Amino acid sequence: MNLSADIQKIARHFIPKDFIITDWANLQPFFETLATREIQSKAELEKWLEDVSEIQAVVSEDACWRQIKMTCNTEDKALEESFTFFCMEIEPHIKPYADALNKKLMASPFVTELDAETYFTYLRSVKKDIELFHENNIALSAELSVLAQQYGAITGKMSVTIDEQEYTLQQAAKFLMLSDRTKREAVYHQVAARRKEDKETLNNLFDELLAKRHQIALNAGFANYRDYKFEELGRFDYTVADCENFHASIKEFILPLVEDLYSHKQKQLNVEVLRPYDIDAEPIGQLPLAPFADGQELLEKSIQAFSNLRPYFGDCLRKMQSLHQFDLESRKGKAPGGYNCPLAETGAPFIFMNAAGTADDVVTMMHEGGHALHSFLSHPLKLSAFKEYPMEMAELASMSMELFSMDEWHLFYKNDNELTRAKTEELERALSIFPWIAIIDKFQHWLYTHPGHTQTERKDAWLSIHQEFSPRNLDWNGLEANRSILWQKQLHLFEVPFYYIEYGIAQLGALAMWKQYKTDKELTLDNYMLALSKGYTQSLKELYTTAGISFDFSANNVKALSEFVKNEMQALFEKAS
Repeated sequence: MNLSADIQKIARHFIPKDFIITDWANLQPFFETLATREIQSKAELEKWLEDVSEIQAVVSEDACWRQIKMTCNTEDKALEESFTFFCMEIEPHIKPYADALNKKLMASPFVTELDAETYFTYLRSVKKDIELFHENNIALSAELSVLAQQYGAITGKMSVTIDEQEYTLQQAAKFLMLSDRTKREAVYHQVAARRKEDKETLNNLFDELLAKRHQIALNAGFANYRDYKFEELGRFDYTVADCENFHASIKEFILPLVEDLYSHKQKQLNVEVLRPYDIDAEPIGQLPLAPFADGQELLEKSIQAFSNLRPYFGDCLRKMQSLHQFDLESRKGKAPGGYNCPLAETGAPFIFMNAAGTADDVVTMMHEGGHALHSFLSHPLKLSAFKEYPMEMAELASMSMELFSMDEWHLFYKNDNELTRAKTEELERALSIFPWIAIIDKFQHWLYTHPGHTQTERKDAWLSIHQEFSPRNLDWNGLEANRSILWQKQLHLFEVPFYYIEYGIAQLGALAMWKQYKTDKELTLDNYMLALSKGYTQSLKELYTTAGISFDFSANNVKALSEFVKNEMQALFEKAS
């Protein structure tokens, strides 16, 4: 593919170039024009769709910047108020117009003249949105958007003091890698104690979120929010039963491998029992990996790693750097987690993360960089809706890049021993994430099919599910109180409900991509780029086929790919010994 990373902001033709959204009053006339415009031909319909796409891009980018600025500084009330204003005073007015525009499109006699292959997934999504729209859900959705962001404000303030220095919880995680067990146990308890301080606040916030989500489902004619959300997320290619079968496959084929990894860790550490604060620890005499000193070094080495894979990949990150589209280092007052935020008009996305100098941070940067490539490659597509690819595809882009980039991790690690350790940890992570994915997804199924449950019932359900998928050789004795609120660490539960099984599906896909990559690197990268460039102009199964793999999370595929990873890890163990 002959591409340039010198991405250009989409030119405006319908909305004035200098237009800035200030309130609903200055935005409404554009929606009104679209709603009342007469469409007399296929050409006029396509021009109308382009204008709809333009206003969608303008609105989306405005909302994204409000959220980006707020997550970068959760302590600035003005930024929070700006985001809240959009959610409460602008977005609710847009939704009835969006529904009217969807209906106008589907009612047009010229819709059947649109290219069926290009527009199939878009029109399918439009039909779904029409079916789900309900006037009473507009205000509820606005309230949910504001409520969900409280999670970042609450957790962004969490910090602990270690050796007379204050650390965010992300920064404190480095101490859990130390070989000094006494030290890491003490830090573990400090972090757990800090989380407990906000346990009730987060529980009460979650109760509010659950109640409003359930009401949205009822308003739309669904028995529960799970069934509603499956429709809203456009899960056309798999069902609840498929998810349940996936959970069972993880338990059967992957959990035993994770238990083997934990046994290996226990022998490395020479401890009688393995505790939660031992999982990330280094053996005595071995320091934690320290691949970079600060965010600038992380970025520069990441650009070089991407460039070595393909010059275009590095150019994409350089373009973002020139636009100041990174906020990488952890600090107090910053929301937790990491994300790549696509910017519909600008094209070059924004990467946010909480780097603290660890090997995990390198993986996060590779992951978010994969998302960024998806934004660049899909930007030339004609309509904004074509770029709204499904999360199962988005995560395939990011998780595949984690694995592809391992060939270039020598840039971060000083010698072969460190490099082998980093690669081993990545493959361990690729396996060990599956039980956690099953836990979070199964817990969400329980949460939303048991509306009105009490906080005690929720805790009991969590502990039961966590126990089901936890390695049997990990000892939680005496730490039950910490274990009972582990779910509160997962921001997806608060901010993006039901967005988690996608990681499991995509991780399988990424492993298949890596297997393909090890056989034919250039063909795999060609397939990767082509699939990402399609946005959502193909179905999910078709996108995976374009990438050169199958959309398959059956038991047989879980078993086959887990065996592949096991063999690759064994080769690394032998190299290290």
